[in-house]
Amino acid sequence: MPVLELREITKVFPGVRANDRVSLVLERGEIVALLGENGAGKSTLMNVVYGLLAPDGGEILVDGKPVRIRTPREAIDLGIGMVHQHFMLVQTLTVTENIIMGHEPSRFGVIDFATARAKVRELSLRYGLKVDPGARVADLSVGMQQRVEILKALYQGARILILDEPTAVLSPQEVGELFGVVRSLVTEGLSVVLITHKLDEVMGAADRVVVMRDGRVVGETTPAKTDQVGLARMMVGRDVVLTVERTPARPGETVLEVRDLVVLDERRLEALKGVGLTVHAGEIVGIAGVDGNGQTQLVEAIVGLKRPQSGSISLRDKDITHAAPRATIHAGVSHVPEDRQRRGLVLEFDLAENLILGDQRDAPYARAGIMRTRVIDEAARKRIGDYDVRTPSIRVLAGNLSGGNQQKLVLAREMGRDPDLLVAAQPTRGLDVGAIEFVHRRILTERDGGKAVLLVSMELEEIMSLSDRILVMYEGRIAAEFAAGEADAERIGFFMTGGSKKDHAPAPQAGTAVAGGGGL
Repeated sequence: MPVLELREITKVFPGVRANDRVSLVLERGEIVALLGENGAGKSTLMNVVYGLLAPDGGEILVDGKPVRIRTPREAIDLGIGMVHQHFMLVQTLTVTENIIMGHEPSRFGVIDFATARAKVRELSLRYGLKVDPGARVADLSVGMQQRVEILKALYQGARILILDEPTAVLSPQEVGELFGVVRSLVTEGLSVVLITHKLDEVMGAADRVVVMRDGRVVGETTPAKTDQVGLARMMVGRDVVLTVERTPARPGETVLEVRDLVVLDERRLEALKGVGLTVHAGEIVGIAGVDGNGQTQLVEAIVGLKRPQSGSISLRDKDITHAAPRATIHAGVSHVPEDRQRRGLVLEFDLAENLILGDQRDAPYARAGIMRTRVIDEAARKRIGDYDVRTPSIRVLAGNLSGGNQQKLVLAREMGRDPDLLVAAQPTRGLDVGAIEFVHRRILTERDGGKAVLLVSMELEEIMSLSDRILVMYEGRIAAEFAAGEADAERIGFFMTGGSKKDHAPAPQAGTAVAGGGGL
């Protein structure tokens, strides 16, 4: 008997049928991967299961019995736990305090922390999670914080575990450890639904794969019966190139030079500690690192969003260390921000308006302080066509586009400026395989056109596939540098988590094959 069965689940939002009679079965002790493009309905379906959304039709069965799940509390009571992509932890509290929140054991009317810590320690040891119950969450690595989220679900009695993009912010070593933990949970009888866009993880971790497209299930298979190419074809409905094909770089003159850069974070602590780097015309320099090691502050300093404490930034020998964002644009810097909705777009503006942000006062879009609507509209239609932004009209609001089309819109604006330097931060975050393929192709086109590209990504496969040189950041410093093909994921991941050169074997010789796929 399945532990979870969904029968013709339907969920409708205004103008959108997010789930259209979706059926799915989860057996005891198995991992089912749920795949699909952005907007395919995966997260909506799991939010229905977890009680975050109410279905408009269909039926949910747990252990063969029909149930109504109206809140996450009701889902938890039924043994369903969910680990979200963005962790739901209180940083200032301990591991134990976070785990027992809402389920505190008490003795004589007082929280029994000794019993709680003992249970957390027992669960941690039982499943090989190795988390200190007394540690403060803020002091833990991202990988350890994810283990706390899993422990929280287990503490609450989860028998069904939903993992939403669980490896998005992990190093390769942490990814391997995570799936080792997941496998140990499955051997104990837990059942897992894995939402991910990384096809290699599906092939290595899943027992079955369910593929969704346009709110419907379009196929089901197993890793033994398919490959990554086949899965991508099911997701997108066409053939997708999963490996990045690129010619060797031909670096030219130095475009960007950063020297001894020190930048403070919002707590007035050093987020960058004397960083130096260069990027040349016609090359892609990739920054690898676990989130929170100074990458965000580096990008913000280069594009004028954060003022450095000391050090210098120059663009073609022109000092832009203290330049404002508008001045950096005029100097020749384009910026694809890591958060396209907060930093890349004004969601309440239409597509034409978003495509001239930063240039709205300049020719040819304005004359004598008055914007030229016809010129703006003509430029918008051309860029939307060039960058394959799927929309019925340039008057559509940016907030109504899918994530992939929003990203294409940002690329159309930033690359359309013909910059000397393109700073691309997390350019494929949250995108499906089809959109990733498009973004990678456009970035390589910029490089081959003689532009300098600084690529910051937590997707190590993406860094390795696109970069001509790779810099690894750890705790605000450049921990290592590699030429393309000089190191594998394990070696780069070693430095991402604080390893030192003296503790690691020599790198493979240049020319060693590097896995492709761009984070797919």
